Amino acid sequence: MQQADGALVLFSGGQDSATCLAWALERYGRVETIGFDYGQRHAIELTVRPTVLGKMRALKPDWDARLGEDHMVDLSLISKISDTAMTSNVAIEMQANGLPNTFVPGRNLLFMTVAATVAYRRGLNVLVGGMCETDFSGYPDCRDDTMKALQVALNLGMATRLKLETPLMWIDKKQTWQLAHEAGGDALVDLIREDTHTCYLGERGALHAWGYGCGTCPACALRARGYLQYAGAA
Repeated sequence: MQQADGALVLFSGGQDSATCLAWALERYGRVETIGFDYGQRHAIELTVRPTVLGKMRALKPDWDARLGEDHMVDLSLISKISDTAMTSNVAIEMQANGLPNTFVPGRNLLFMTVAATVAYRRGLNVLVGGMCETDFSGYPDCRDDTMKALQVALNLGMATRLKLETPLMWIDKKQTWQLAHEAGGDALVDLIREDTHTCYLGERGALHAWGYGCGTCPACALRARGYLQYAGAA
């Protein structure tokens, strides 16, 4: 564990960010979380965040000791300047540019920039995000090159030595479930299944084997397929 480093985890309340939080709690002596209200259609994720954080604290005494302050930031300006299926009640579909209309332009760039500002104030030198370009919807701001370029820009612009960590970057959803199990065992896997939220449509009706969700949106499809592969290999 890198006791000298402190991490700020981008924590939405979903599967990926909960897995990243567990990953960080296994590695850093001081961990804080940050979430964003950007007018997202699936605002239920903001409702489940405190429950997930509380239950993760309860999983391990070490995690409880290391997990510090949670920061919530209002970024509703995103919904005012963009027009996407993530911020409006429209059908999810592909666009002429080859990207799904769930892509929110600049979202992860803004998230990381705001997180870097909070980390600067809090004396934290690692940012942890759930970006991935192995099993994803093609969002350009989830790519490794984007994160590496952003790390350079942030450090140049703030005269810092921030490190951007993306533990899910090169793994698929099956491996994401496996990573959660490695960090917190069956208890963390069950917590992610039952308490996190990933569905773009905000559906929390029936509990499926892989968790809550509509089962058809891109986020649910990835999560469900990955869980079935993970469960079959377990």
